[in-house]
Amino acid sequence: MTEATIPPDLTGPKKAPLPEGIFPVGIGIFISGITSYAFFKVGQLALGKEDFKPLVALWFITFALVPGFLIPVEQEIGRALAHRRALLQGGHPVIRKMVPLAFGLAALLVVLVAALSPLLTSQMFEGYWLVTIALIFTIIAYVPMHLSRGIASGMGRFVAYGTIMGVDGAVRIVACILLWQLNVTSVGAYAFVIALSPLVAVLAVFTRGQTRTEDGPEATYAELTPNLGWLLLGSISAAALVNAGPIGVDILANSDQAVMVTAFGNGVLMSRIPLFLFQAVQASLLPRLARLAAKEDHDEFRHGLSLLLKLVAGVAIAGTAGAAVLGPWALTIMYNGGLDRRTLTLLALSSGLYMLALAVAQAVIALHSHRWVAIGWLSSMVAFLVVTAFASSDLFLRVELGLVAGSAVALSVFSFALYERMKEMN
Repeated sequence: MTEATIPPDLTGPKKAPLPEGIFPVGIGIFISGITSYAFFKVGQLALGKEDFKPLVALWFITFALVPGFLIPVEQEIGRALAHRRALLQGGHPVIRKMVPLAFGLAALLVVLVAALSPLLTSQMFEGYWLVTIALIFTIIAYVPMHLSRGIASGMGRFVAYGTIMGVDGAVRIVACILLWQLNVTSVGAYAFVIALSPLVAVLAVFTRGQTRTEDGPEATYAELTPNLGWLLLGSISAAALVNAGPIGVDILANSDQAVMVTAFGNGVLMSRIPLFLFQAVQASLLPRLARLAAKEDHDEFRHGLSLLLKLVAGVAIAGTAGAAVLGPWALTIMYNGGLDRRTLTLLALSSGLYMLALAVAQAVIALHSHRWVAIGWLSSMVAFLVVTAFASSDLFLRVELGLVAGSAVALSVFSFALYERMKEMN
């Protein structure tokens, strides 16, 4: 599923029962999530599980790379614009500064993909050069999408933010269905659906003037990027971990195990249902934590954090139990099965631990400990690689254990950092 970033300030008045913007953003996230599941379903109906495997690799490689580099840019734009808006200052100079940075980061990714293109094409994309080219186009297309989302969040244009999320998913599934009904069986055609849908989403808000900003005081990189380095390191590692499972299985699988790679990707997508639900919790509570920390309202911060962790823990437990009881049945209904109960349970457990780690990490960021967040996510990737390499010879089990270990390490590091920071609040 597309990994979404929530606008930095949806809280409104402190005692407001619901955060400002929660409904349009939530609707956009819901459409994005549902259409992600539908894309995997329709794509496999059109191509079959074996031929769909390059698209599984494209999907998870895209979301392992692109959000890690561009979400910090989106977040910094949102924060800077919101700050200027509070001071009644125009934000266009912020955009002028951040656009070259965003495209520069994307250029680094394009160079990396181009350098590795022979390996990616042969080992990950089953020899389909068009899929490699689609990956490059996807990287470029996501730059204006993340810039637009940053503008929408920073300017309080929550309908525009939700529109971007929803249109991206809707265009992708509609195009996929059209290709299927036209009996198109070119893997490259479906790959370019993934690549080009973000541009349609950006056009949907750009043509309505919802990405406009007013001129204002000149912006400096000191204003925009005080923690960007730590944010980048943490974001890249976090995105890599949440998408590492299918990529790891793909790398470790034999050439005749393409169906198994697709099945594992289906299982990972199913296991993210709790993570998908968590985004609504994130939208309503995490921004408030940041505001309370800034105002040094420590009692309310603790209360909000306690509520957040109880909700997330409840969703994580329910998701893991649901996978253990209903996982095989649900996967059979959606994607004709392919994974056993153990695999689905461990995938759900790793997703639940990741969700808890993400919640604690955001609280640590609210307390201005970006360095610890970078250390935690980087440590989690090291744990994933070590456990996957040595824990087992079973293709699925070694990756499942690696995902559980990585998420558990991240949660442990963030919990320690949060404990230390909250001691200082006493």
